[in-house]
This record gives sequence, structure tokens and C-alpha cells, in this order.
Amino acid sequence: MKKLAFLTLSILFCLVTKNLSAHALWIETGATGKIGQVQTVKIYYGEYAANERENVSKWYSDVKDFTLWLTGPDQQRTQLKLNADSNSFTSSFTPDKNGSYILEVSHEAKELGGTTKYHFLASANVAVGKNSAVQTKSSNVLYLKSDEINSAKVNQTVKLTATLNNDLAKAKTVSIFSPSGWAKETKTDENGLVHFTPIWPGRYVIEITEFQKVKGDHQGKEYDGIWQGATYSFEVK
Repeated sequence: MKKLAFLTLSILFCLVTKNLSAHALWIETGATGKIGQVQTVKIYYGEYAANERENVSKWYSDVKDFTLWLTGPDQQRTQLKLNADSNSFTSSFTPDKNGSYILEVSHEAKELGGTTKYHFLASANVAVGKNSAVQTKSSNVLYLKSDEINSAKVNQTVKLTATLNNDLAKAKTVSIFSPSGWAKETKTDENGLVHFTPIWPGRYVIEITEFQKVKGDHQGKEYDGIWQGATYSFEVK
């Protein structure tokens, strides 16, 4: 009986942690903006490929208490206000100069998943004005970016660069989620690069994950591993 109970609990734990690690936090906003025009931003939690955007009341642990940061062309960092909807948070900002803007989230969940600490990260870029290069600097420890999001088109290769602790993220797992529900898993190369060719128009969410077998204390509880998942979201025309 004890063995059966232990086996049942083990199976349930595996299902819970598998479901948790499959979920992600991502940002949706337009890739371009205009000076003086309000730029709307949406933040979701769920599984993009399955078109699943969880109700805010069901978000894991305290993930709904995340903060959203905006860094502008002048490198000034500002925390944006958030308003909760049924299955998302909405925010906005109004660009006041041409250049590249980056939106970022970095949130360590209060609760552990078993003995694993979960760290959710997300980013998105907005270009204002002509010839605005994608901003390369990020305060997130795990980060994806593409220099081509402003002109990403169907059947044209998109190249993304991944960094971890300000170094190139080599041989890391990357998941590509398309607006059609199609998903692909690949890895970054020795230069921290990953390539893919979109075949559908619409929004793509790219996620890079990292797991470290380390021990520590979080919110008074001991953990023996850290899972990090960083998403990057953009539209393809």
C-alpha cells in the first residue's frame, strides 16, 4: 500500500512539474511604434502553441505579481503600470523619441516546484522611427533577440541570438511556437545562434530554457535546481 501511494504521488508530481515547465510568460506588442502614439502591451501566461492563455487567477504561484520594465533609447529604465484582465495584464507607453525600446519581465516564482526554483523571463522589442536597430542590452540573465523582427517575413530566415549571464548561450534548448500551433525544438549553436524560417504570418513566441543543478534557499525553502525560461515574441508579415 505504501509503495502504491508513493508511486501515485510520484506520478502526480511528474505531471505537475511537466505541466509547469511547459508554461511560459510572454509579451505581445507591435514591433514598431510612433512618437506620441500609445503603444499597447499585453502579458500572458500559458502555452502559446496550444492557444492557451490562463486566467490570471490560475497563474502559477505569485507569477501574477511580476513587474514590467521599459528601457528606451536613452537607456532610462521605467517600471510600467499594469492592469489585470481576465487572462492577461495590459500596459502601455508613449514613445517620445526615435530609437529602440525593450520591454522586459524577470520574476522568480515564490513557490518551488518540488525542489526546483522557477524563474520566468520575457522580452519584446519596439522600434520607433526608420532604421532603428534592435536594442542589444538587456538586464535579464537569460535573453533572446533578433535584429530582423522589424522586417520579419514569411519564408525568410530569422536569426536569433541567445545570451546567458551576458555570455553567448551555447547548446541551449530553444522552442519555436508559431501562430498555427506548430512547434519545433532546437538548440543554439556554438555562437549562441538559432535559425528558423517562418511559413505562416502572425505572432511567434520563441523560448529558451536553462536548468542548473545547484542548491540554495528561496523564501525559506531549500532547492536543488533552478529552471529558467525566457521568451521573445514578435510578428511575422
